[in-house]
Amino acid sequence: MTHINELADRYVAAWAALSPVDATHIGEPGYDDKLDDLSPEGFAARGDLKRDTLAELAALTPGSAAETTATEVMQERLGTELTLLDAGDTAMEVSVLATPLHSMRRVFDVMPAQGEAAMADISARLGAFPRALTQWRHTLLDQAAKGNVSARQQIIELAGQCVAWTDPARDNFFLGLVDRLAVSGTQRAELIRNATAAASATADFGEFLRTELAPRGRPKQAVGPERYARASQYFLGARIDLRETYAWGFAELAQVEAEMRQVAAEIAGPGATVERAVEVLDADPSRILSGPEAFREWMQALAESTIASLNGTHFDIPPAVRTIEARIAPTHEGLIYYTPPNADFSRPGRMWWAVPESQKTFSTWQQTAVVFHEGVPGHHLQLGQAIHEADRLNRWQRQLCFCAGHGEGWALYAERLMEELGYLQDPGDRLGMLDVRALRTIRVIIDIGMHLELEIPRDNPFGFHPGERWTPELGWEFLSGHSRLPTDMLRFELKRYLGMPGQAPAYKVGERLWLRAREQARARSADFDLKRFHTDALNLGSVGLDALLSTFSRL
Repeated sequence: MTHINELADRYVAAWAALSPVDATHIGEPGYDDKLDDLSPEGFAARGDLKRDTLAELAALTPGSAAETTATEVMQERLGTELTLLDAGDTAMEVSVLATPLHSMRRVFDVMPAQGEAAMADISARLGAFPRALTQWRHTLLDQAAKGNVSARQQIIELAGQCVAWTDPARDNFFLGLVDRLAVSGTQRAELIRNATAAASATADFGEFLRTELAPRGRPKQAVGPERYARASQYFLGARIDLRETYAWGFAELAQVEAEMRQVAAEIAGPGATVERAVEVLDADPSRILSGPEAFREWMQALAESTIASLNGTHFDIPPAVRTIEARIAPTHEGLIYYTPPNADFSRPGRMWWAVPESQKTFSTWQQTAVVFHEGVPGHHLQLGQAIHEADRLNRWQRQLCFCAGHGEGWALYAERLMEELGYLQDPGDRLGMLDVRALRTIRVIIDIGMHLELEIPRDNPFGFHPGERWTPELGWEFLSGHSRLPTDMLRFELKRYLGMPGQAPAYKVGERLWLRAREQARARSADFDLKRFHTDALNLGSVGLDALLSTFSRL
């Protein structure tokens, strides 16, 4: 009988051949010169692989608790992914953050960039852009003919990103990439030709989006309850009561804002508003950095000192995971993201900051908790430790399995944990942590509210448009009225929520379920040890949140 780990290894090998871009992201060799097949046939092939693997999984009999967990998680993840594929949700998706084009753009961030072979791979991948985008165009039109099409506004937003990435006066990503590479002579000339072709293909694709696909796009950005339920289950790995979660979001935000007012009084005196406290913090030169490079250096130093402090005390961090890099991204979308290390850690985990074009200064009080979220004990520890656990987890678990509710929930839990452990004693840093916690709670309210077009509770604690139904315009009013992040970042946030239904609430809902798992573990054991709980949880790798709770109920 096939062992779950053997099946997982075969799946990873077959998956990499069908998904070369993601293969590079996980550090799988042999695919760095290729792009995915984005034609309808390419999407169908990836679906067939999941379908065949699920059939094999159904015939397995796990021989241990670890194998039971691995089998359950693989069945849940592949099954949910297949549901989205079969519904057309995956092939039709156009958004401002997660599309094949975004993956193709970002893959260059993690590719080797030294030596002739690496230059040849980059050049070949750039040269493959025209064909890949032509394939994706056919897929989007094929889906639109079936009635599966994204919101018109999301299509227009992606078209605008295509302009920004190719405009010499803005990101100029493709030719800028060549300029950043140490290459000359004929190889440079070839790189310029292929980068020019990639830029031209991307610009043409943006025009296709604007003139051909956008007119066929949905006029409303709300996706409705059926698609939203599928997306929510995918991002969480759990079925939740969306209306209960929506109501919980209002109560949770009111509590977070009450905490913010208490901290504001510590910063600016009794009775001070949060806005006044922000003014005080932003007027403190010791909390302000000028320019992206100064901010990158600050992120790097904080990440390294945190690793040194937590290792051997609250966590036992493997040596390979003690290295992290802070990077400034080559684009300006206004988001922070993390890329994990490859299998042998020759490429370290990295925190990336895509600085908005208009941002020239950075407030450290706003970003301290974010470094904990992206670095240690957040994503870097969670994903790095999973990759390190080769003796405990199979290749699929270590490198492919990711559930946003588990991963982003852990990273948000990590921010709270750092407060519990005493690393956010400074009132400014604590206010920054609460402000981003408020943002993650706002996401629960407006993401569910806008996509399901729910009524705003008549008794909501903020007196916000009681009895009206959510729209993107009301979403912006609520978001901008309850968060202190820069306006450019908040505008991108709202576009992201509208384009990726169900993803944004995964942070706060995931944290909620992580806290539930911790309390259940504490209640079952008279000698509960927090460090042991974290070690056991991280050693599971990424799992759906239902599987997380189920697994701890068996321990």
